[in-house]
Amino acid sequence: MDEPTRRPMLQFRKSSYSNPSNCVEVADTLHGAAVRDTQHRHLGHIEFPAVEWKALLHALDAGEL
Repeated sequence: MDEPTRRPMLQFRKSSYSNPSNCVEVADTLHGAAVRDTQHRHLGHIEFPAVEWKALLHALDAGEL
């Protein structure tokens, strides 16, 4: 039986794109980023591969979203 993969503890921080009514936290992962809702941390997070995360940040910076 294979040993389970050990994952490092994620270090979440408040996203610079957050505002008082819509606050999210982001954490760097080995292969991209993880995002969670600050008010609902207990619901977990979603992870994005680096390519997708960079595309999202670019679209935000360009005012496309």
